[in-house]
Amino acid sequence: MSAVWPPTLPDLSELEAGAAVVRLPMRVKFRGVTEREALLLRGPAGWGEFAPFLEYDDAEASRWLASGIEAAWEGFPAPVRERVPVNATVPAVPAGQVRDVLAAFGPVDAVKVKVAERGQSLADDVARVAAVREALPEADLRVDANAGWTVAEAVEALTLLGEFGLEYAEQPVPGINGLAEVRALLEARGTPVRIAADEAVRKAEDPLRVARARAADLIIVKAAPLGGVRRALEIVREAGLPAVVSSALDTSVGLAAGVALAAALPSLPHACGLGTGALLAHDVVRSPLVPDGGFISADRLMERATPDPELLARFAAPAERREWWLERIRRCHAVLAAARPAI
Repeated sequence: MSAVWPPTLPDLSELEAGAAVVRLPMRVKFRGVTEREALLLRGPAGWGEFAPFLEYDDAEASRWLASGIEAAWEGFPAPVRERVPVNATVPAVPAGQVRDVLAAFGPVDAVKVKVAERGQSLADDVARVAAVREALPEADLRVDANAGWTVAEAVEALTLLGEFGLEYAEQPVPGINGLAEVRALLEARGTPVRIAADEAVRKAEDPLRVARARAADLIIVKAAPLGGVRRALEIVREAGLPAVVSSALDTSVGLAAGVALAAALPSLPHACGLGTGALLAHDVVRSPLVPDGGFISADRLMERATPDPELLARFAAPAERREWWLERIRRCHAVLAAARPAI
């Protein structure tokens, strides 16, 4: 995908004037972090979030800025459903901690389990998935490897984990060719595990390649990495594959974009990975966007995703981290400005 720019690109001074940088503690380590930093943007339509992970380069991070600008300056498209089904997310915790993690989500009908964590073994993954299945015998169960396996490792792992009745496996290996190979090998073995593409969509220059290559059965879409809700809707429409909307460890401000995307999709066959707000020990709003009975309401999203000033002050990042994020937003704004067509 070429660089993404939002229809509206505010002046850099506008972005900086309405920026708040926060650092929020996590309940458990997730994606290697115990604290989550985010830059929040205040615009005429409400609030947006800019929180690409620290290792992302400016070209990739600029899409996250486009998403935050879309929310804060344009708002979200009209929903077609009033609420969005949500799965619980179990990080790569020891099996003995699974029930405690699940308790934070309340009643759910679907669970995503992180696997292939660096430094852990396949036995750890099997034990974790088994603990989830024991706790929720009827739940839809999916695993997410974040491209952490080789093709051979993925086939071995999914053959074992498939015994627990997996709904699908998310990005078991890097790249489109790897996904296609794993998918073909599992099919040849008669292992009924469908393949979902995540990084192969959101980190690709052309997010539609995975569909053309028949490398996946469904796609995972996230509003921020794809440049916003409207761009993500376009990608789903062009891909022609079932889509699962997920989040990127967002605050409730960022989660609102994911809920808006899921609420606007014409079809939503699977529960969405939008329950990660339950992994934060604190949020920036008084009533966080967390699952209630397995769903998140899509009603009054912009209002509900308005940060509380006291919480912004309480969890404000240190001055040096605020400057780090402001410098990052300056660079990403330059990327978006350079990508805009000449008028």
